[in-house]
Amino acid sequence: MPGQVPAILRACAGVIATTAIFASIAIPAANAIDLDQRTDLSVEDKTKVHQVLNAPADFSKAEKFEMMQAGKATSLKHLNRDSFSHPSANLTFEQEQRFKLGNGLFKKLWVSSPSSTKASDGLGPLFNARSCQGCHLKDGRGRPPIGDERPVSMFLRLSVAPSTQEERDLIESGELPLIPEPTYGGQLQNFGVPGLAGEGEMKISYKEIEVKLSGGETASLRKPTYTIQNLAYGPLSEHTLISPRVAPPMIGLGLLEAIAPSDILSKADPQDTNADGISGRVSWVNSADEAPKAIGRFGWKGSNSSIQSQTAGAFSGDIGISTPYKPNNYGDCTQPQTECLKLATGEQEHLGVSEAPDPVMDLVTFYSQNLAVPARRDVNDPDVLAGKKVFYEAGCISCHTPKYVTSRNTKTKAHQFQLIWPYTDLLLHDMGDGLSDSRPVGSASGNEWKTPPLWGIGLTETVNKHRFFLHDGRARGLLEAILWHGGEAETAKTNVIEMPAKDRANLIRFLESL
Repeated sequence: MPGQVPAILRACAGVIATTAIFASIAIPAANAIDLDQRTDLSVEDKTKVHQVLNAPADFSKAEKFEMMQAGKATSLKHLNRDSFSHPSANLTFEQEQRFKLGNGLFKKLWVSSPSSTKASDGLGPLFNARSCQGCHLKDGRGRPPIGDERPVSMFLRLSVAPSTQEERDLIESGELPLIPEPTYGGQLQNFGVPGLAGEGEMKISYKEIEVKLSGGETASLRKPTYTIQNLAYGPLSEHTLISPRVAPPMIGLGLLEAIAPSDILSKADPQDTNADGISGRVSWVNSADEAPKAIGRFGWKGSNSSIQSQTAGAFSGDIGISTPYKPNNYGDCTQPQTECLKLATGEQEHLGVSEAPDPVMDLVTFYSQNLAVPARRDVNDPDVLAGKKVFYEAGCISCHTPKYVTSRNTKTKAHQFQLIWPYTDLLLHDMGDGLSDSRPVGSASGNEWKTPPLWGIGLTETVNKHRFFLHDGRARGLLEAILWHGGEAETAKTNVIEMPAKDRANLIRFLESL
């Protein structure tokens, strides 16, 4: 799969104005996008966009521009371990400079206070990693620890169920996404600065579950159980809820942010009014940098409405670094953790409030918004095309919406009016009890997860040297990930189980081409 993308394809960068009318079939109602709500598009624009968003009628060849899955922003660089770390191909020279500065800050190793390296002061005091790159290695996908490893790109979220009407009202209104565990806060930090113990150690055990497939084949799923050992600050609340999370890949985030809100809203069907078994819901969140009740697009549960708020939360929770948007210099330290709150911080009065004052946050946010999506591979391979047909026919597109045309009104010109192929609806879906973490966050229930984008998924092994998928990395390959689907995806999963073995193999080939 890795290789050089032909340079001639630079001419096919997703320019909508020159796109020919595709032969098409009607998009299933569950997959339709209502362009009438797009206030950023002219009548002429809407006609063109409608044409390119039609589902293909012919699966014997690739669709126009399908290889360029992030439009003009698509990276055509040689495929290797750095394939998720290139800037969007349509940035200006000045923007690429900002990207490189953000990259340096993304890789920056923060140190505990006080230190002689003032620009890097402020780590922790409790933390999961010393840098953004520590979780998002090579800007890619995290994984569970192997053997006795201490986890870095995976951690446990913590909370307790609301116990008062006031707490329930705050969560219902969106003002609070959850109630942190009283002693250990919003997530378990397994590291502490010198002289301070980490909070505890996550341990995982697995039970194998056999799944019978058509044609006499079988698959084995591993069901994880999570425990916390060596708690350093006393017992957890008996009402503690935990949820494991691996770091998601960073590519294409700015383009996801540029999808028109009405495109997302038009696909939501919370009451399943069309009776197709798919009832996607918007994750509504309040955010400091957005109007109240913004659409949550980022995080496994859609808990953040912007890359800026997602970045500020990661700085605070994962590294213990304060920013102008989350100015708590002690990160996730809680009141019962008195030793943590006595330690020095990295805030410097002459630089302003927070340990990472502007422009640090702005540069890291810009970097995160402009990590390029690599071009598709093997789009005209007969097995890949057959797998694409299976993907459509099995019902996967009911949640994994193949393509969008981004808004003309997005802030960054590089993200405007691009034909992109992320394979997500950015909605919450009930994925069944098998994937439930039994831990509500904001408007998302324990069974609900935001549909993750699939672009780049086939390069996971190339970039990150592993094949672990889903929110906790339990799946050891793409087929296992599919077989964990339940709830609203139960029918699609059953279709995969019952289809001929050759179709399953082609389906995986298609996913590996993304």
